[in-house]
Amino acid sequence: MNFLKRWKGKNERIVPAIAPHAPYTVSPEHLTQAIRAARHYDVPLTIHLAETQTEVQDVQQRYNATPVQHLENLGFLDPRVFAAHVVWPNESEIALMAKRGVGVIHNPDSNLKLASGFAPIPAMLKAGIKIGLGTDGAASNNDLDMWEAIRLTALIHKGTTLDPTAVPANTVLRMATLGGAEALGLADKIGAIKVGLQADLIQVQLQEPHLNPLYNVISHLVYAADAQDVDTVIVNGQILMHKREMLTVDSNKIRREVTYLAEKIKAEFRPSN
Repeated sequence: MNFLKRWKGKNERIVPAIAPHAPYTVSPEHLTQAIRAARHYDVPLTIHLAETQTEVQDVQQRYNATPVQHLENLGFLDPRVFAAHVVWPNESEIALMAKRGVGVIHNPDSNLKLASGFAPIPAMLKAGIKIGLGTDGAASNNDLDMWEAIRLTALIHKGTTLDPTAVPANTVLRMATLGGAEALGLADKIGAIKVGLQADLIQVQLQEPHLNPLYNVISHLVYAADAQDVDTVIVNGQILMHKREMLTVDSNKIRREVTYLAEKIKAEFRPSN
């Protein structure tokens, strides 16, 4: 709780949250304590939920309930909760999460790499669930590239539903921006270009050959653009990158430090002769 007390309301760019890992790794007692603390301190709570079939089976065996229903039985589900993955909810659970105002963060790269399955994003969107996009961590998504998450989201669900109109480009772009802010409970602070919100912006250059000709900007951003096309990055009004030049960090120094740490880690795990 010290982290919450230290940062809540102290820095507009830091939103402290509580993060119990998942229903199959955290006891019911600790899950109950976590949601009580989130309510007491009025902070978000994030949890991995229904990520794999194995998790569903494990939680069903232990608690005679699916992961989503298990959290509902604990009085855990409410609008301050946002769940990562949610690959294996059933129809009634989707309706329940929508009713409770639970946000969902879709991580398509991670779900593919770990062979977790395909989250029913079209069904969740239809139910009115607030959905954002994420990358998960480097262990299950090597490049942490949000542009890749955007493109995969637009393509995967067309393939799984056999419907080329499923999750259209404008819906995916919204998930990557305002939808994510809504899922996190931060739509009053970020997610849109609007007076009173933090100025978190990127500028994308559309002059490269792969982006020409240009007929539809949103379609281009979702299906054609990538990280290399981002020219400028602004966070809370501060320019962090301009014309592809990093202004607030020394990229060469960071690369040297990362290389050093990588070699150190490899040495630690290198089998002895």
